[in-house]
Amino acid sequence: MDKRKLMLLLGALVVAIGTALAARSMLGGGAAPQAQAAQQVAQGPKVMVAQRALPVGTIITQDSLVFQAWPKEMVKDAYFLEGEADLNKLLGTVVRFPITAGQPLTQGALVRPGDRGFLAAALGPGMRAVTITVSAKTGVAGFIFPGDHVDLMLTQTVSPAGEDGGQPLNTTETVLRNLRVLATDQSTDQEVVDGKTVVKAFSTVTIEVTPKIAEKIAVSEKIGALSLSLRSLADNQSELERAVASGQVKLPTGASKDEEQRVLSAAMNRPQDTGSTFVTGGDVSRFQRRALPRAGSADGASKFANAMGSMIKAVATAGAPQGQPLPVQTGPVVRVTRGKNTTYEQAGK
Repeated sequence: MDKRKLMLLLGALVVAIGTALAARSMLGGGAAPQAQAAQQVAQGPKVMVAQRALPVGTIITQDSLVFQAWPKEMVKDAYFLEGEADLNKLLGTVVRFPITAGQPLTQGALVRPGDRGFLAAALGPGMRAVTITVSAKTGVAGFIFPGDHVDLMLTQTVSPAGEDGGQPLNTTETVLRNLRVLATDQSTDQEVVDGKTVVKAFSTVTIEVTPKIAEKIAVSEKIGALSLSLRSLADNQSELERAVASGQVKLPTGASKDEEQRVLSAAMNRPQDTGSTFVTGGDVSRFQRRALPRAGSADGASKFANAMGSMIKAVATAGAPQGQPLPVQTGPVVRVTRGKNTTYEQAGK
C-alpha cells in the first residue's frame, strides 16, 4: 500500500477515536449532575409538604401532608422537619394562603385553633359560618369530623288545612347538600390516639354556607327538626365530573394546572341548595298520607259522610208540610204515594 494512503487512513482513525471519546465525555458529564442531584434529594432531611393542592381555608387532615426528602442546602428554618414536628399536632389547623401540591409548609402557613381569626381564616371567600344543634341520633353518632361534608335534612309534620280531625302528613326532605363541617362543639381538630381517630359525642356542629343558605337554615330550625347525613368522598368527585361535563363548571381557557385545581376544588366544596328530594309517610307505610288534600276539598271518608247526611236529611224532610221533618218513626216504614204526595207510614199500623 502507498505510504501516503496509509498515513491518511491512520489520521482518519485517530480523528474518529477522538470524536467518540469527546461525545462520551459530553454525555457522561450531562448525566452526572442529575445523578448527583438525585443523590442529594435522597440523602437530605425530610420536610413536610402538601400531598395535594391546599386552597385557603382547607382544614388539615391526616392525608393532607407527608414528609419528603429535600436537598439540605434548600431547607429553610420555617420548614417542618421530620423528628422535630408532630403531624398529629397540626391536624385541625387551617391553611392561611394557597399551597400547591409538593410545596413545603412553613410555620406561618397555618392558623391553629384558638388563634385570633381562626374561624374567619377557615371560611372561603363570600362564605359564612352557622351553628346548628344536633344529638347523637341526628349527628351520625359522632362520626362527623371537621373537614367532612354533610347533607341537611328537615323533618316536619304538616296538618291538613281546614280539617281538625284529618290525618297529618309526616315528611322528611333533604334541603341542603355538600355542607363543609368547620367544627364540632368548639373543637376544630381531631384527637388521634395510636393512629386512630377518637370518636366523641357533640351537641353542636358549625358548617360553612353562603349567606342565602344561612337564612334557609335559620327558617328550617323553626319549621321542624334538623338532622345530618354524612356524604361519601366519592359523591363530590362524581358530581364534579358531571358538572364539568354538563358545562356548569367552566375551566378558564389557558389556565395552568394549579389554577384548574383551584377552580375544581372551589366547585367541589360549594354548598348546594337545589335538587331537593323528599319522602312522605305514604312512601313508608300504607296507613300514612302520601300528600295533603287540596284546600277546601274533603277526603273520601268525609265525602261519603257528607253524602249520607244529605240523603238522610232528604228522606227525613220528604213529604213533610212546609219542609218540616216528620216525627221520628220507630220500626220499619213504607213509602206511600197518593197522587203528588208521598208519605212514610210505619209498617203494621
